[in-house]
Amino acid sequence: MRSAFRRPIAAVTAAAMLAGCVSTQASRIGTDDGRDVCRTYVVQLDSTGDFYGEDILRGAAIGAGTGALAGGLIAAATGRRGSDILAGAAIGALAGGVIGGTAGYIQARQRQAQDQQQLLMAVGGDLRNENAQLDRTQVAFDQLVNCRMNAANQIRRDVRAGRMTRDQGMALMSYQRQLMQRDVALAQQINQKIGTRGSEFDTAIETIAPGTKQAATARRTATPTTARVSAPIRIRPDAGAAEIGQLSARDRVTVTPAQGNFAMVETSSGLRGYVPASAVGVRGLGTEPSAGRGQDGEFRQLAASNIARRDNFSESVQNADRLAQGQGFELAG
Repeated sequence: MRSAFRRPIAAVTAAAMLAGCVSTQASRIGTDDGRDVCRTYVVQLDSTGDFYGEDILRGAAIGAGTGALAGGLIAAATGRRGSDILAGAAIGALAGGVIGGTAGYIQARQRQAQDQQQLLMAVGGDLRNENAQLDRTQVAFDQLVNCRMNAANQIRRDVRAGRMTRDQGMALMSYQRQLMQRDVALAQQINQKIGTRGSEFDTAIETIAPGTKQAATARRTATPTTARVSAPIRIRPDAGAAEIGQLSARDRVTVTPAQGNFAMVETSSGLRGYVPASAVGVRGLGTEPSAGRGQDGEFRQLAASNIARRDNFSESVQNADRLAQGQGFELAG
């Protein structure tokens, strides 16, 4: 009886841990036909996503394992057998996975730590590791989107200069749009995994340093304003990033402080991109948020930077999606 009970529990737990891990690179990014000039960046972005998939069940597996055990024990205790026990374990695994996905990580760290200092060091180390990977993912996606926009801009220049016909330009632009839509779908998958892991970190951050997330969010409040000077609107907060539009003096925009010395603007037409913060009369967020001194202050700063990185990537994906669906790949854009 005991071995018969363990088998369904193991099966449910294994199923929970393997869920979402069945996609292949070919299904995510297609095969290389030699025509995509940005293929290298696509592969780089996809490879960074492996990190989030490999470790994402860390918290959920803790909850799913205990949940499956509890569900199976309840079924067994009421005199049920076979498929009923398996069903009880499955229900427990599902419920436990939800709990473990947000609380399992910090609970595991709390059990491992002997005191608050060790807990700060352990979670802080995990946040540093996560931040480093988020930086790699952000860079890979920025390079990919920049390549796509440069390709679109080159097509426009070639049509204007008569180096290709308008029909040829439209066909190539349509091809670039399709590739960009696939890129966005890949980035959305990665962002979803980042968000799931982020929920685990948010629970840990709020447990250790309450109010950190609220303070980080408050720094990124969007407000309406009027542009002070003309400035190119870029795909990302970088002076070398591809241009996606032009901001004119006295344009009405909604502005949100962004990293570095940039601000994210949304124009009346719905175009979103980045301009120098001074062009719209705000201050950029700088490189890292400041959150006080001492070990607690250092942890809050590290946590706030993690929240900011996740928000930045999510904003990048949303902006790229708008470009793919809107005027980013129109021949007259």
